[in-house]
Amino acid sequence: MTRDPVAVEGDDPDLRATSEGTGDTVPEAGALGRGIEWIGYIFAAAIVASAAALLFEIFMRYVLNSPTNWVHETSIFLCAIAFIYGGLFCAARDSHIRVVLIYDALGPRLRVVFDVIIYIISAISAAFFAWASWLMVATSFWNPNGTFHMEGTGSAWNPPTPALLKGFLLIVMIVLSIQFIVLAVNHARRRGSRQEA
Repeated sequence: MTRDPVAVEGDDPDLRATSEGTGDTVPEAGALGRGIEWIGYIFAAAIVASAAALLFEIFMRYVLNSPTNWVHETSIFLCAIAFIYGGLFCAARDSHIRVVLIYDALGPRLRVVFDVIIYIISAISAAFFAWASWLMVATSFWNPNGTFHMEGTGSAWNPPTPALLKGFLLIVMIVLSIQFIVLAVNHARRRGSRQEA
């Protein structure tokens, strides 16, 4: 089996159901996956914005001798949201890292069964991470007495980015769980249509 996208030309049966070599969301990801991919480009731009902010800081610090107190934390926040979203983006493209020692030895029908099982387990795992994220959100958005107060960084600028990141992680974990369910259902349907043919 080849992983070279030039050699594949779309006809490799081992890569037909994945985005490997195509750079696209897999069909089994459905409309949710296409939406995730479209939104992903916004978060990719966050990396560019982070680099631009760092260049601005270098100019301010070393040329004008007037360093900022917001660039460092802003660039960390922008990179963090991009990395958090990256997991969801990879799930929609089915391009996450996987150990294929057993998977590659399976036949096409058994691979579909494994795909469904893997996606169900992944959905359950993402749901558990969503619950854990909610526990973090509850403590980072509200004080113990119940008043709303977003957790800050504790720096001189003290933006509420820790709370925002935890809230964003919660949303991504919920959507990731749903995306895995969509993938499992669509892979199961694909298996059913193959068996009928």
